[in-house]
Amino acid sequence: MIHFELSGVDTLWWLPIVIAFVVSAVSSTGGLSGAVFLLPIQVSLFGFSGPSVSSTNLFFNVIASPGGVYRYWHEKRLVAPIVRATVLGTLPGVFIGASLRIWVLPDAASFKPFVGTVLLFLGVRLVIDVLTSKDRTNGNANGGSFHVSNEHFTLKRLGFTFEGVNYEVSTQGVLFLSLIVGIIGGAYGIGGSAIISPFLVAVFGLPIHVVAGACLLGTFFTSTVGVIFYWCIAPFFDSPNLAISPDWALGALFGIGGLAGTYVGARFQKRLPARIIKSVLGVIVVGIALLYLKELLK
Repeated sequence: MIHFELSGVDTLWWLPIVIAFVVSAVSSTGGLSGAVFLLPIQVSLFGFSGPSVSSTNLFFNVIASPGGVYRYWHEKRLVAPIVRATVLGTLPGVFIGASLRIWVLPDAASFKPFVGTVLLFLGVRLVIDVLTSKDRTNGNANGGSFHVSNEHFTLKRLGFTFEGVNYEVSTQGVLFLSLIVGIIGGAYGIGGSAIISPFLVAVFGLPIHVVAGACLLGTFFTSTVGVIFYWCIAPFFDSPNLAISPDWALGALFGIGGLAGTYVGARFQKRLPARIIKSVLGVIVVGIALLYLKELLK
């Protein structure tokens, strides 16, 4: 057993690594680092709550995301226009969300319903998309490379060509949605870009096989800014009853598992049909959301 002083968590040293690896391997196929699932695990399984759990989760993102990002980059599936729009939108939102987490949602009692609401909305959108849409890309069972070309980005429109199909959406629409998602992500401790993956797929109709890498990279950038923000304000707020700064050691253990997990998930993502990826993520997210919303009935 190992004790983490800041968070008060007592656990086997290898358990956070294994949990993060499994979670990230599954979630990175959809552009999520795994933080969206790790936060409820930390709160419910390890009893770690308060603003510090959000900053620790962001630190996990900083370490874990590069594994998947590298793999998607290696396969030439990082689409620059999506990265630019999501990062430009979520960065200011992270600051707003982190401030809300400190002053509006500092205790677990108010935090759990908030988490449940965010997760339920995310999960429902995924499930609806699976039930109502037809995927234009179904994965490559032979493990060959997907092809992205004709990337373009202006203040009005962004787009690209993927597997011979042209995709184009409103840049301003993505920026606005990213800002809102950034606020939620900054408060929740998931970086913001992680949530936007299902929105880009379900609302804007972009292929998940391309969206995933861009969202992971966006998560890395926004989480880095979020960690710096929490670290800078921690001296003004940290106290025995309210910790703001990350639990660096616990976050690092989760991050090590997540780094390997996101790489493995990205490595095998192209073999999976989009419908399977979205179905698995949707069911898991809705299940966790319902568990958290049970707090409202007590």
